[in-house]
Amino acid sequence: MISFSSTEIAFNIKSNRELRRAYMLFRAISNRALVKVGGFLSKLAISIRLPISWAVKPTIYSHFCGGETIGDCIPTIQKLSRYNVKSVLDYSVEGGENPEQIEATLEETLRTVKNAWGNKDIPFVVFKPTAFIISSVLKKRSAGDALTAEEQEEADRFRNRVNKLCSTAYENDVRIMIDAEDVCYQNYIDEVVMDMMEKYNKQRAIVFNTYQMYRWDRMEVFGKDLKRASEKDFYLGIKFVRGAYMERERKRALEEGYPTPIHPDKESTDKDYDEALKFAVENIDRVSIFNGTHNERSSLYLTELMEMHKIPKDDHRCWFSQLYGMSDHISFNLAHLGYNVAKYLPYGPVRQVLPYLIRRTEENTSIAGQTSRELSMIMEERKRRKIKP
Repeated sequence: MISFSSTEIAFNIKSNRELRRAYMLFRAISNRALVKVGGFLSKLAISIRLPISWAVKPTIYSHFCGGETIGDCIPTIQKLSRYNVKSVLDYSVEGGENPEQIEATLEETLRTVKNAWGNKDIPFVVFKPTAFIISSVLKKRSAGDALTAEEQEEADRFRNRVNKLCSTAYENDVRIMIDAEDVCYQNYIDEVVMDMMEKYNKQRAIVFNTYQMYRWDRMEVFGKDLKRASEKDFYLGIKFVRGAYMERERKRALEEGYPTPIHPDKESTDKDYDEALKFAVENIDRVSIFNGTHNERSSLYLTELMEMHKIPKDDHRCWFSQLYGMSDHISFNLAHLGYNVAKYLPYGPVRQVLPYLIRRTEENTSIAGQTSRELSMIMEERKRRKIKP
């Protein structure tokens, strides 16, 4: 049976100094009050343009990010590759609401696609769809509300931008993933991404959509998507995640008076997540899987399903992924055994990536056991190496 317990394998990539820095960082993140105050002060500093890069870059930024540019990320990508861990370049600048910022983000994301061409260490790129459309238009279009002529033009521009990214990925033979967003934005994203799959996934899965399995309707959506793919003869690329916006989804549903789109408890989410993996493996001839989770059980379950269905460990249709700087005991132990593993590697200017980092630390404190697990693994490895406190 596969074990994720080897801290020697998990942290072999880290020097004693890097391990000590990780220990101090997760000790800080484990303090909910400190994270809350730090997040508030960081947002304030951004709003009034205080120079804070000097404090952020050598600490939380360097732990969770690859660098400010694609070039900055190359040493990290190469280092990960030596341990059979690939990278997913993720330009993590939050989306803007003005055309100039949208176009700048589009051009940078296109650079990530072109940079990945022919590079076996970067098998995927990813983008956040809200970076490419004015949010109010995306929300109206997803709700099925009538659009003005100007709003319809913006919705069409979004489709064209996504098509440009997907066509560039197709031309460069690079797989591209589209992140999931809040429920109020997701319908139009799903519509566009499914159209892109039908267009570009004729030979294999190039375009991947994301299912947030904490939504109670995703298994039904999965079934409909698979039926369409079978009837139209194209391949489904799916990134499975549990979900990232639970608290605000429930709050929005309460405020706007509609049923919550989120499962009532973690057990229900876990059940649907693992059921989705099972359904995907049972339809592996039509589905490619990107298992994006920090959950040990779901990672192990996919290995069991692959063994049961006699799918080789390195089959190009099955990938495991965790965020850079987190859950190294899962990533590196799986990679050590020969499974396909890729770390999400965020990058971008420090100030512009800071909102992403704030959200990441807040998520860490809200996920039961996440930070304590990271800390315990680091402490175990420090003890094994006999590093003094």
